[in-house]
Formats: sequence, C-alpha cells, structure tokens
Amino acid sequence: MFSPRTTKPTFKSYLPPVQTDGKTSIEPPIRKLEPTLLSGEIVVNEANFVKKCVSAEGSQEDLWGKLICTNFKVSFIPQDAPLKPKSQLSHLLLGEHDIPLTCLDQVVTVNDVKGKKKVLGSNQKLKFNPTELILYCKDLRVIRFCFSEAGPDSAKKVCLAIAHYSHPADIHLLFGFEYQGRRYHQAKEEGVSGSTQRGGLQTQRFDRPSDWDREIKRTGASEWRVCSINKKYKTSPSLPENIVVPVSMMDRELEDLAANFTDSRLPMWCWNHTNGSALVRMAVLNPLQQKKTEQKFFSAISKSHPQHTEILKVDLDKSLPNIQDIQSSFIKMKQICVLEPFEESEERWLSSIENSRWLEYVRAFLKYSAEVVYHLERKNVSVILQEEEDRDLNCVVSSLVQLMLDPHYRSLIGFQSLVQKEWVMAGHRFLDRCNHLKKNDKEESPLFLLFLDCVWQMMNQYPAAFEFTEAYLTVLSDSMWIPLFSTFLFNSPENRAQHLLEFAKSKAIPQGEDQAVFFPPVWEWAQQFSTKDQTLFNNPLYVGKGATRFQNGEVKTFTRSKQKNYGSINQGAPSSVRNGVRGGEDTLSRRSSLMSELKPDLPTVKDESPSEHFFRDWFSRPADLQGLLIPQLLPSHLSLWKLYFLRWVPEACIAKGGPITAYHKLSLLMNEIEVLQNQLRQYNRTSMESASLSNQSGSLSERGRMYFRAISAEDPPVPPDFLTSSFPFSAVGNLCRRGSQGTPVSKFLNGAKTWLSTETLDDTV
Repeated sequence: MFSPRTTKPTFKSYLPPVQTDGKTSIEPPIRKLEPTLLSGEIVVNEANFVKKCVSAEGSQEDLWGKLICTNFKVSFIPQDAPLKPKSQLSHLLLGEHDIPLTCLDQVVTVNDVKGKKKVLGSNQKLKFNPTELILYCKDLRVIRFCFSEAGPDSAKKVCLAIAHYSHPADIHLLFGFEYQGRRYHQAKEEGVSGSTQRGGLQTQRFDRPSDWDREIKRTGASEWRVCSINKKYKTSPSLPENIVVPVSMMDRELEDLAANFTDSRLPMWCWNHTNGSALVRMAVLNPLQQKKTEQKFFSAISKSHPQHTEILKVDLDKSLPNIQDIQSSFIKMKQICVLEPFEESEERWLSSIENSRWLEYVRAFLKYSAEVVYHLERKNVSVILQEEEDRDLNCVVSSLVQLMLDPHYRSLIGFQSLVQKEWVMAGHRFLDRCNHLKKNDKEESPLFLLFLDCVWQMMNQYPAAFEFTEAYLTVLSDSMWIPLFSTFLFNSPENRAQHLLEFAKSKAIPQGEDQAVFFPPVWEWAQQFSTKDQTLFNNPLYVGKGATRFQNGEVKTFTRSKQKNYGSINQGAPSSVRNGVRGGEDTLSRRSSLMSELKPDLPTVKDESPSEHFFRDWFSRPADLQGLLIPQLLPSHLSLWKLYFLRWVPEACIAKGGPITAYHKLSLLMNEIEVLQNQLRQYNRTSMESASLSNQSGSLSERGRMYFRAISAEDPPVPPDFLTSSFPFSAVGNLCRRGSQGTPVSKFLNGAKTWLSTETLDDTV
C-alpha cells in the first residue's frame, strides 16, 4: 500500500480577502422611480433608461430616468434626485419635469439611424423605432428625450401613448373632470367645505345678478339695469344669463330685437365713465334690420347719458388684424425666439422680430384702445365696439380701455374680475382658441396672450400703477394649459353650464351645488402655489388705495415726455398714429429739462386735431397712477416681453441680472417697511392690545407681502445666487434644440404654418 500524493490547488482568486472584523459594506439601493399622482391620475405607459437632454450637444448635465405618460401629464423622474431647485416656482400640482398633456403642441419622433421623423397624432401608427422624442409645448418649451438605452418597444409605446392622450376625442376626457370630481367627494368626506364665500375681497365671477349690480353701483351707471331675459340661455347661447341694458328698454322689446344680431347677441354694457359715457360691445346686425334696430339701441344708450349725447360706433373688424393674422405672427415669434439657434439668427434677430409683426399688432390694439379712451374721456360720448361675433377682438379692446380708465382693474382682484367679465362671461372661445382638443388648427389664435402682452407693455411704462407683476401675467398665461380649472376650458357660459351639469350628474354631485365648488376657477391660486410663492404676484412699487407709498415723489409720480400726433377714430377707421415721444428711459426727468423738451410744442399746432391736442396735453402733465393711463406708442417704446418669450432660452438667461434684481431690492425695502409699521402699531397700543397684535403681526411677518424678506438691517441686499433674468422660471432642460447631427430644426420647420406639419415628414416611413 502506498499513500496518495497531495495535489496542489491550481485555482487563483482575484477577489479581495473576506473581511473578518464583522463589518460588511452595503451598496446603496437603487432608488425606485415612482411618479407623484393626483387623485384619479393613472399611469398609461412608461419607459426606463431614458435620457432627458439638457443641452443640444449632450453633456454631463443630461438626466437619466424614467419617462411616464399618465392621463394628465408627461412626467420624467430622474434617477439621481437633485436638490430641490430654488430658482423657480414650485407648482403644487406639477413637478419640475412634468408637462400637462394639454400643453403639448406637437409630438415628434425621430430615428437618426434611418433618417426619419414623424409628427404623431391620435391613433396613428409608428413604423420605426424612435431614438428620440421631441415635445413642442404651447408655453414655448422644447423638451427632448433620447432612447439610446431604452428598449425599442417601450420607447415606441410611450411615444404613441403621449400622442394619443394629448388628443382627447371629447372635452370630458380632459383630466380636470376626473380630478375635480374625486377632489369634491374627498373634501366632503373629510368635512372640508370647498365653497367660495362672496363676501370680502374676492374675484367677481359675474355669474349672478348681484355681481353685476355691484359693478353698476361702483361705476355709477344709474341709467343701466341687470336684465335676465337670457335665463337658461334661451335668448343667446354665447351670452351670460345676466346682462346689463339701458333702463329705458323693456325685456319684451329686447327679446324681439335679439334675433337681429349675430347669434342673437344683444349689445352688452361693459363700463361707465363718471361723466356718464358708457362703453358697450355688440355683434353685427342683420343688414335688413340694421337701421331700425340701431336707432332703438342708440336712442336708449343716448338716454342713459346725462347730456343725451350722440353715440359713436366703431367697427373692429375693419381696423384691427384678424385672428389668423395674429396666429401667424405668433408662430413666427416662436420660431425666432425659441426654435432657431441664436448663433444662426443673431445678425437678423431684431429685424426678424419686427417682420413677425407681433409688436406691431400689440401696438395696434393699444393705439385703438387709446383712441376709444379719448372719446369716452374727452368727447364725453358713449362708444359701441362692434365685431362680427363680439367674442374675440372686442374682448381685447374693451379690456384695455377699462384698464386705461379705471384703476380698480389695475389691482389684482380687479384685473381678475375684468378677465372674468370681458373674456369668460362674454363668451370668448377659449376651447377653440387654445385648441385644447386639437381638432381645428384654423380656429386657434393667441388672443388672450396678446392681451396679456398689451398689459405688460403698460406695466413696463408705469411700473407703480399695477398691483401685480409680470411673473403673475406669465403664470396666468401658463394656466391656460392646465385643464384642472374651469376658466380657460370652455367656449361660452352656456357651454360651461352644459358640460358642468353633465359632469355633476356623472359624479353624483348634488343638484344646485355652486360650480365654483366642484370645478373651481383658476383664481383660487392656493390650489397651485404656496402662500409664499403667491407673493411673487405682488408688486412692491404699487401705488394704490391702502398700498404703502414712498413720500419723496420718485415712486409715487412718473413724469412723461412729449407725445405727438395721435390718430382718432372715424366710424371705426382710425387714422395713422404718429407718436413723437422720445425714448422711454428718461421717465423721471427733471422738470427744467422736461419743460425745455416740451416748450417748443406747447403752442397749438395749426393742423392739430382735437384728439392730438388731448394726447399732447395729457403727456405734458405728471401721471396720476390712480387715474387715466395712456401708453406711449412709438415703436421704440414697445419692448419684447422677455420673461414670456425668452425665459427658456439659455443664451438669454443672465445670472443675477434682469428686472428681478431691482424687484429683489425693492422687496427687501418694502418688507422692512412692513416690519417697522407693525412695530409702531404695537408700540402705540396698550399692553393687552399689543400682545394680541403681536400674535397677529407675527403671522403676517411669516407670510409677508413680499417674496424676498430682509433678515436684518445690517445684511447687505445682495441678490441670491439662484437669481437669473428668467426667475421665477428655470431655463435648464426646458429648451433643448436638436444639434448639428441630423437636420437642423430651423430648416426642418422652414415654411411650416405650424411648428411642424401634421403630415409624415418622410415618405418612406
């Protein structure tokens, strides 16, 4: 017997030795990517390992994560959760990387390997596997996703899902109906009342006679009354149930005359001047009945005036651009400001802006409104604004006229009431003009955005006359694309009432419940933003009733330069307006230099018309910010609304620059004034009253009217690092054009009437 030989081990381990000290290293778990869903929101499709492009050429800043399509939004969830950004508004219903489906303008799929592109619509097929998805948004964002690491099937499915759910076949398929129905019942179960009290300082909805009565009393329109002949919309489906008519006209007479107007839209009273002149809007009359009907209404409106003056009727259809012109101009603005890379269009950028005619149209509406103001203010005559259907151009002009004449509408609550009265209840076709259902591109037109741009132009010239800020106007424009509120969803009051009645029945909501409870208007900002974020709506410069004022005159009053040769209205056809104001930069000139500029023009010009004299005289005096305001209208006085048009453009984003730096310093100053005022009130009261006030003022200081707050008097007012000219929005990842690989977007979209053609862009697809 012999012993077996011991064999040597031949396996060599390249692993490190096992730790024997009892400690084990644990790899951090991969974060589970789950979306934040609202009540009633469901995930319909998703794709993993998707890259969200932050820059055109690709960079380390690109984000990897999961792309999700729900019945409400497109949501991207990054794998690496970044710190919560401080440089933008925090929306309570939408995440940083969320896009409401109604905000999508076009869904474009790309396959770089095969050189194919296709614009997806509802129920369309996609014959290639997409390597990229580009989302063109109605708020001017361009979001780009890459599927280089994602599965081809999941990439295709999520693209098709986004295209399908962004083209709802019916208005009730918009997510707001599901969300608000569930929200209503959850609030009832929790015992929370969602009703909006009408007392106090509230936005008037003008959906009941009492709101119109208050407006009549506020404006002193004693010869006008609330009429309810359109109850249940039996007279006209596009008018509100309650309208204001002359006292001298009986209901039976109005019912007989209604059929002579387009869509049976009787003339609507809008506003009354303290001198008795009225602003009225109306649709076009049947030519066969025009003379007789006009005589009756003109006579009644004339009787409502203390001096029984004549009536001026102006035709907006003959004097202002139509909705197609406005839409075409806006499309050009989108291409110039967003789609074309700045380095390609830098040399011709300003001329391209001018050629788009957008600012020309803004100026045209401001000019026309100022001419209407002249007739109401100086000539003391009532003005009737006539438009074919009285639902588009009239909304813009009537709102601007009231904004110029009435300081109430320059407050936040007043402005919202104005929009509610002249747009929502007057029957502006928000559903069609916003193209929420994407059924008819020919009906789409950004009239409300044009109105907001006109308002911004006035704010830019008179910054202390408005209680709200440009951030508020921008947020309001964005709210058109969030289908959770009733304000911008419908075509008329009757359209709203009909759909909300069907909605209430389907969701078992008790009959007679206030519509604002189960489907609230957008004015309930607490549903979208925190109390602190809402303070970004407050203008620290505002000079209004009850507002804090500087007493040195520099903020309280604004001095204007000279103004020349304004045109006038002649039966709706205004002459050309030639505004001779010098650059708007020197709005706070010394009196001596200002008078030296005006002195040569003070004598009456030989051929000067009464309207030209009125405007020249008005611009020669200091402005009353709580009185009449007239905008300066030389082309050099109008500016591009940068916060809206350029907020997503990285090249236009200035760190610690732009108007926000001045807003920051003014907010700190106003916050210090608020704190000092509270301390003075406490000091001047008894100890018991002071203790009670201390608790109240403590909560006020926590809330504050200003977004930025002074910590202490010793702290220097240095702008925070996160402030940019795009604040409170962020340009990061919200505008990603395609790079040089493939077809440049500017050439890809050349000549298109919309962002992209709705047809397939490659015949081989």
